[in-house]
Amino acid sequence: MNYWTKLSIEYANQKSYLDDLFQVYPTIPEGIRDIDGDLWKSVEKAFKKKDNDELINNLLKLNLFPIKDSYVAYLKRDNSAIERNPETINRLCGRLYEMSLKDIFSRCTEPKETNRQIGPLFRRWINRKSLGIQPVKLDRFLKSRDNAILDASDAEMMTFAKEHLNYKRNKGLDFIGRFNNKYVIGEAKFLTDFGGHQNAQFNDAIATVKAKGVKAETIAVLDGVLYIKGKNKMYKEVTTKLKKYNVMSALVLRDFLYQV
Repeated sequence: MNYWTKLSIEYANQKSYLDDLFQVYPTIPEGIRDIDGDLWKSVEKAFKKKDNDELINNLLKLNLFPIKDSYVAYLKRDNSAIERNPETINRLCGRLYEMSLKDIFSRCTEPKETNRQIGPLFRRWINRKSLGIQPVKLDRFLKSRDNAILDASDAEMMTFAKEHLNYKRNKGLDFIGRFNNKYVIGEAKFLTDFGGHQNAQFNDAIATVKAKGVKAETIAVLDGVLYIKGKNKMYKEVTTKLKKYNVMSALVLRDFLYQV
């Protein structure tokens, strides 16, 4: 098993892993979503009049539709489909009329899901000098040969990696650093559960760490359920198939960087 993966598993199973990880990913739910007052009045009016087309039209303008249904995304992208598909609209409205306006409002103002807020948190943690040095903008990063971490947008980081490090994936990076005259690049993910979207996140990070021809050390900074010992697919993969790759927790990243 990779040394840094082993260290991460030991940390997760023997120390205050979740307590410490909260410093990296402080996943505090956001407040309720705002709704435009005039738009909500239009929703109320259509609901009371039982005007199906108008009700759907107005609800689709909100950031969050009040019911989960596989056909809603299509209607959001093509409003003209509302008139052409009356049975679908009637079916959706039937579900809406079973709810009260209070329930609909509550659903439409629900906070964003925690896992959708996680993305920027790793970089915020780095920008607090958590790895011992303050990240710098691209011009300073290029001029210096000292240990440094790049503070840049997704597009800037990907462009830098492509132009300077032979990185060929069309996928953003969460980390670019230079330590002991070696470049280090990678993605960071907090995997909160097994299956579906979380597996896709895991596979994304692994594709980066396995990228060939890159003129840098590639890493996957992964945290969460993959370090739970057992038969889960992620744990088995990082402890068997990925033994030669640097998969590690953010909580051991600092030690890795200074010895690279």
